[in-house]
Amino acid sequence: MGRPKAWLPFGAEWMLQRVVRILSEVAKPIAIVAAPDQKLPPLPAQVMIVRDPVEGRGPLQGLAAGLEALQGTAVAAYASSCDVPFLRPAFVRRMAELRGEHAICVPRVGDFHHPLAAVYRLDVLPLAQRLLSENRPRPFFLFDPLHTRVVSAAELLDADPGLQSLRNLNTPTDYEEAVRELPTA
Repeated sequence: MGRPKAWLPFGAEWMLQRVVRILSEVAKPIAIVAAPDQKLPPLPAQVMIVRDPVEGRGPLQGLAAGLEALQGTAVAAYASSCDVPFLRPAFVRRMAELRGEHAICVPRVGDFHHPLAAVYRLDVLPLAQRLLSENRPRPFFLFDPLHTRVVSAAELLDADPGLQSLRNLNTPTDYEEAVRELPTA
C-alpha cells in the first residue's frame, strides 16, 4: 500500500479515524491496539491506545491486549481491523445482539470466519493468553473450546445488505476501488 493502513486517506479523514468514528456510534469505550512503536493518526481523547506487548504476534495478540485493556469497563468487545471503511453501525449492533450468552459471536461467509468482525466476551482473555503462550496465535483457536455463535451471511443481510462491513482493503487495487466508491457529497 505504500504506507500503514491506518494512515490511508479516506475522504477527509485517515482510515483509522474513519473506523473509530463509525464504531463510536455504537461502542464505548474504544481501545485501539497498535504495535509497540506504531504511530497513529490523531484520535479522540476518550479512545484508549493500547500497545501490543510483543510485536508481530498477529491478531490474537492484538485481541488479547485489547480485552485486557477493557477489563472492568465492558462485558464484551467488538473486534475490528482498521481497514474496513464501509463498516456499518447496524452490523456491529446485530453482531452484539446475536452474541446473546455466547462467549464469541463470529460471522462466517462461505468457508471463511471473520475474527476481526466479531464480538468477544472479555472473559475469553485467559484462553487467548494461554493460546499465545502455546504459540497458537490465531483467533480461530478460540472458537472450538468456547461457546461460539457462528453467524451466517443470511443473518446479517438486513443490517448490511452487501456485507460491506466485512470488506477490508488488502491491496492497492482494493483501496483505489474503495476510494472511488466513497460518496463525494
